[in-house]
Amino acid sequence: MADTDHTGGGTDTLDRELEELLSRELVEDGDHERFSHYAPKNAIMESALTGKPVKALCGKLWVPGRDPEKFPVCPECKKIYEGLKD
Repeated sequence: MADTDHTGGGTDTLDRELEELLSRELVEDGDHERFSHYAPKNAIMESALTGKPVKALCGKLWVPGRDPEKFPVCPECKKIYEGLKD
């Protein structure tokens, strides 16, 4: 009889842990939900293909999915971005 209980780790565990992390991060209240965030373009493109979260310059972890033009830019992301251009 084969053991079908996958409690020993592997990708099932990683997927479950990622899902738990995302649900905690995405339901967190705060101003970050009212802003568009800056993140590397390649990370945003990868997220569009895989659904994996992106880490913004300000540290916000989210899955892009809304029109960024409809929201003001996150002040923290903007400050960090301006510092990178110097």
